[in-house]
Amino acid sequence: MFAIADIHRRLSALGANEAHAGRVLRHWVQARPLTEGRRKLEHYLPQAVREALPALMDELHGLARLIERHPGEDGSARLLVGLQDGQTVESVLLPRDGLCVSSQVGCAVGCRFCMTGKDGLLRQVTSAEIVAQVALARRERAVKKVVFMGMGEPSHNLEAVMEAIELLGLEGNLGHKNLVFSTVGDLRAFERLAAGPVKPALALSLHTTKPELRRELLPRAPRLTPRELVEAGERYARETGYPIQYQWTLIDGVNDGEDELDGIVELLKGRYGVLNMIPYNSVPALPYVRPGWDKARDIARRLHQRGVLTKLRDSAGQDVEGGCGQLRARSRETPPLSMREARRSIPIAPAG
Repeated sequence: MFAIADIHRRLSALGANEAHAGRVLRHWVQARPLTEGRRKLEHYLPQAVREALPALMDELHGLARLIERHPGEDGSARLLVGLQDGQTVESVLLPRDGLCVSSQVGCAVGCRFCMTGKDGLLRQVTSAEIVAQVALARRERAVKKVVFMGMGEPSHNLEAVMEAIELLGLEGNLGHKNLVFSTVGDLRAFERLAAGPVKPALALSLHTTKPELRRELLPRAPRLTPRELVEAGERYARETGYPIQYQWTLIDGVNDGEDELDGIVELLKGRYGVLNMIPYNSVPALPYVRPGWDKARDIARRLHQRGVLTKLRDSAGQDVEGGCGQLRARSRETPPLSMREARRSIPIAPAG
């Protein structure tokens, strides 16, 4: 396991300068053949780098290998990705050329309505392993947007995530606003995001306007109140020019009452952001219930009428348990799987 900084050090030791390293990393993260480009490698890279390149590229490709692919009916696909030490994470190919990546094996936040954190945090995912998920997905199909909404809390692996975002934004042919950092909220993250050369768009997990309920739903999130979270997000939005995406998992009978709607209007009206309302994705063994679509649509309509830009979103890949809150790094053999998932699973032999 190693980080992007380690790749730079290895290339530098072989005589590569920044431009040489940039070309090598571009080919990797963009999943482009080494022979592609206006200048041939022998006319551009030092001989020592060229000689080491095949083994290095094999090593980079080996950071993330596709174990299983579970295609959804909406064009999405849940990918079970194997890491070098035998751990696994899940990433999700999204419709319209998006990719959801994981930043941790497990998660320490322990959101009550999410499967990822049920076993706690097992380990951090390195910056190179994060980028390797993108390179792997691009060998499947085009990726034009990367969202850090998979397994893990990005602010708890901040340096690795920011190192990955920097490479994706500078060498990965991805617009900076098409890199989305999703977090439950951490003041260290707001400071770090604003300081980097690549400033991603920001998605904040809000879920309620009530401090007490937020502590119950997100038991190990930083103790920011919903208002403090929104104010920090507003500052970042004004600085970057990207509206904040406020994420709201809509749970029947929990955060869909009139009091919450009034709280949303009071908190978000006039803010530089959009409220993404996502009906809860059912998870076996959890007690929460997904509201009816008509009810969710009515809530979104009423909020919009009251001056809060609200988008009702349905998570991609729900039929293969690839939606928000459903990721948990299970193999095809790991129960319980739905019958539909079992029928649609396509096992892929590990590389090598």
